[in-house]
Amino acid sequence: MRLRLINPNTTQAMTAAIGRTAAAVVGPGTRVEALGPSMGPVSIESHYEEALAVPGVLELVRDGERDGVDAHVVACFGDPGLDAARELATGPVLGIAEAGMHAASMVGRGFGIVTTLGRTVGRSRELVQRYGFADRCVEVRACEVSVLGLDDPSSGARALIVDECHEVLASGADAVLLGCAGMTDLCRSISDEIGAPVVDGVAAATVFAESLVRLGLVTGKRGEYARPPLKEITGLLSPFALGGAPALL
Repeated sequence: MRLRLINPNTTQAMTAAIGRTAAAVVGPGTRVEALGPSMGPVSIESHYEEALAVPGVLELVRDGERDGVDAHVVACFGDPGLDAARELATGPVLGIAEAGMHAASMVGRGFGIVTTLGRTVGRSRELVQRYGFADRCVEVRACEVSVLGLDDPSSGARALIVDECHEVLASGADAVLLGCAGMTDLCRSISDEIGAPVVDGVAAATVFAESLVRLGLVTGKRGEYARPPLKEITGLLSPFALGGAPALL
């Protein structure tokens, strides 16, 4: 089985960390490929950057379909381009926010999310509503450390994340979901420190994607996730037109 994890930003160190996490949780016979796009922002902390990241995600999904990848994981907590990727892919495509919320809801009556900057809290709450977890998510908090700052020792990121995890638990949550793929290396140690389940969406999405493939489940193509209709696309995005020799996708 081949699983492709897509880091929607172009920071290679984060792509490597995502790959390490995924490789540590898959079963025997599963090959993990962690890749980043050839274009896009170095980190995603705004709606603008999320929109700019989507073409790179779709390019990698296109390549994965061509190369025989069985399932894809979009490893950014905003789940950028998830619906569009499901239109392109035959096998399952999972976002780490959706998968993480499912996992967190299975280990506690209520869960909370700890994300990066305060400006991303709204997106997290939007996804909570969309995925049907409004009655299970008791809190969304930001540690106010940027995505790239998570790897900067001077930022004090880990201590700030732990503080927000404690606040989430004080709000009545039984589990904490880390709201950024850049936090993937911190999951186990923080769980041990706070004495509560801490869910990493990268690991959860990887295991769920692997399980769906083993169950023989693919993306339903009868309705919304059917292949997009063929039509002309102009300007800078013309290479993304479906069909035809020069098409990117």
